[in-house]
Amino acid sequence: MRTLTFLFIILLGCASCKETYDHKGKTPLVEVNHHFLYKEDLMAVLPTGLSTEDSTQFAERYIRSWVEESLLYDKAEANIPDNAEIDKLVENYRKALIIHTYQQELISQKLTHEIPEQEITEYYEQNKQLFRLESPMIKGLFIKVPLTAPQLNNVRRWYKTQTQEAVDHLEKYNLQNGVKYEYFYDRWVPVADVLDLLPLKVPSPETYVNQNRHIELKDTAFYYFLNVSDYRGVGEEKPFEAAREEVKELLLNRKRVEFMDGVKEDLYQQAVKKKEIIHNY
Repeated sequence: MRTLTFLFIILLGCASCKETYDHKGKTPLVEVNHHFLYKEDLMAVLPTGLSTEDSTQFAERYIRSWVEESLLYDKAEANIPDNAEIDKLVENYRKALIIHTYQQELISQKLTHEIPEQEITEYYEQNKQLFRLESPMIKGLFIKVPLTAPQLNNVRRWYKTQTQEAVDHLEKYNLQNGVKYEYFYDRWVPVADVLDLLPLKVPSPETYVNQNRHIELKDTAFYYFLNVSDYRGVGEEKPFEAAREEVKELLLNRKRVEFMDGVKEDLYQQAVKKKEIIHNY
């Protein structure tokens, strides 16, 4: 029944729309006070994968919303006869939109999106104080083993040290007995990612990890061992790997600004040369 209703609405809309308007090849679906909703526009917003019934319900709601908005617009326009301020706002927005679109196209065509790694590193080293952590990060090692795993005393000894010998022992042990193993002595990771691996039930887990660099926990099935080799808290300087993308984006933005400043300066100088700028003061 809804499908028939939907088709009836489409056919009625198409039949009632006057042909005196130039619809630019589109099929008029509904007309409200010379505003047109086209079948193609409705089809463009209709989600894919819907059942016939759901498609019909969506179309009916969309048409109803469009009609209400059209009626409200006409009512508002009739009650705000002086549109000079609105016209000015629209023109300003249009100008800003055109300029922005042109700038984006120009930047995309003329400006590379790559920043040399050395430039990123140098800027970070010279401006470390600008980059602060919003969430803590750590370096360390994590291993998870069953309660029944052998040589647990050795694991307790190995996980607490960063020597290559201890790491080698743990890696070999993990191949035979481990359930989860993460080596991150050489990189910073968010504390939150590590906490997801632990059955840690304390009021302030991040503080606990900072204050307890060797952590051993267990539940009904596993032991969890975490060695924290380094910790940086909220407000401390971001490690380079955590700040790298932020630094890169900052440098890219600076290059975009410098590029557009150059474009505007060139346009200005060309206008001066051609005497296109006329001052009346």
